[in-house]
Amino acid sequence: MGTPTPSTVSTKLQRIAELARTIQGAPLRNLAHHIDAEFLREAFGRVRKDGAPGMDGRTVEDYAKDLDGNLTALLNRFKTGDYRAPPVRRVHIPKEDGREKRPIGIPTVEDKVLQRAVTMVLEAVYEQEFLDCSYGFRRGRSPHDALEALWKALMDANGGWVLDVDVRRFFDELDHKHLRDILDLRVQDGVLRRTIGKWLNAGVLEDGNISYPESGTPQGGVISPMLANIYLHEVVDKWFEQEVKPRVKWGAWLCRFADDLVIVCRKEEDAGRVMAALTKRLEKYGLRIHPEKSRIVDFRRPQPEEDRRPGTFDFLGFTHHWGESKRGQRVVKRKTAKKRSARFIKRASLYLKRSRHDPVAEQHKRLSRALKGHDAYYGLTGNVKALQRLRYALRRVWHKWLDRRSDQHLTWERFTQIMECFPLPAARVVHSVYRLAAKPCP
Repeated sequence: MGTPTPSTVSTKLQRIAELARTIQGAPLRNLAHHIDAEFLREAFGRVRKDGAPGMDGRTVEDYAKDLDGNLTALLNRFKTGDYRAPPVRRVHIPKEDGREKRPIGIPTVEDKVLQRAVTMVLEAVYEQEFLDCSYGFRRGRSPHDALEALWKALMDANGGWVLDVDVRRFFDELDHKHLRDILDLRVQDGVLRRTIGKWLNAGVLEDGNISYPESGTPQGGVISPMLANIYLHEVVDKWFEQEVKPRVKWGAWLCRFADDLVIVCRKEEDAGRVMAALTKRLEKYGLRIHPEKSRIVDFRRPQPEEDRRPGTFDFLGFTHHWGESKRGQRVVKRKTAKKRSARFIKRASLYLKRSRHDPVAEQHKRLSRALKGHDAYYGLTGNVKALQRLRYALRRVWHKWLDRRSDQHLTWERFTQIMECFPLPAARVVHSVYRLAAKPCP
C-alpha cells in the first residue's frame, strides 16, 4: 500500500463536496467508494497518537506495526459489511462542579481510523450546508471565532436579551430514530449508513459489564461531534434561520458551538417567545433544556440615566459582562469564568501535592507550561486581570505545598526569593481584538 499524497485524498474530498453542492436538497447514494486504502491511511494519520487504548488494549503504535495489513483488512470488512463495531470502553471524568461525572467513551484504534474516514466524507458533504452560526468541531473554525462573532453581535445590538441555553445531556439523549431520519435527507449510501448504525448500537463496556444504550452518540468517538452537528443543524440552526428569524420583529441572532448555544434578541418579549419555541422544538426531537442552567439574561447596554445593573452569562469558558473601555465607552468584555479558574487551581494543587518533594525547577517548568497553555485559550483582550489573579492564586498554592516539604516553615520572604529565581511567565494576551481588527479582509 503506497503512502497517499495529500492531493490524492483532498481531490476525493473536493469531488464529494462538489457533488453535494451540485445535488442540493436530495440524498446522496454513492459515497463509500471514495474510501479506499489511501483514504484509510490518511485517516490513520489524523488519529491522535497518544490516545488511550480501547477495550482490545491495542495502542496506535501496536496497530502501526503492520499498518498496511491492518488497513487492508479493515477496508475489506468495511466494504463487505463484515465490520463489527466493538463495545466502547467507558470511563468517567469529573465535571467542573465536582458533583457529577462526564462519561467518556474510548473506541479501539481501528474504530478511530474508520470513524475518522467516515467523518471526512460526511464533513465534505455537510460543510456545503452548515450555517455560519455553527462553530463547533468544524475545520477552519474555532471557539475564538465564535466568541468574536458573538462579541460583534452583542455590540451591534447594544446587548439585548440573551438566551443562555444548556441542552441537558445532549450526547446521552440524542434520539437514534430522529438522527436516522435526518441523515436520510442527505446521506443514503448503504455502506456508510450501516457502519454508522453499528457505531450507534455498539455496546458500552463499563466495570466489566456491557450495556446497549438506546439513545446517544459514542462520546469520545471521532464520529460523535459530526453526528451532533448534523443533528443540531437540522433541529436548531435551520429551524432558527428559516422559522424563527422571519417571525422575530426586532431581530434575533444565534451562535452555537456543538451543544453550547446562545441566542441574542433585541426585545424581551421576543426572547420569551423564542425560549418557549426552542423548548418545544428540542422536546420534539427528544432533547430537553436544563431548567436550572438555562435562563434569559437582561444584557442591555447600561445607560448613565438608568439605575440598572445588567446581567452576565457564560459561554465557552468566558463570563460576558459590560465594562468600560480605555476611552470610557461601554463595551462587552470577557473574563475567565470562575469555574474554569477554580478548575485550573485545583489541578495545579493536586499536582503540587503529589510532587511537592520534586526539585523546584521541575515544578516551575510544569507550572509555566500549564500557564502558557491556559493563556493560549484565555488570553483575550480585556482578560489580563483574570490571568493575573490566576497567577496570584497559583503562587499561594505553590507556597502552601512547598511549605509542607519539611517541618521548617517557609516564610513568604524566602518564597519571594524563590520566585525571583523561578518567575512564572507574565500574563499574555494571545488573542487581541486589535490584531484581529487590523487583519485585511479576505
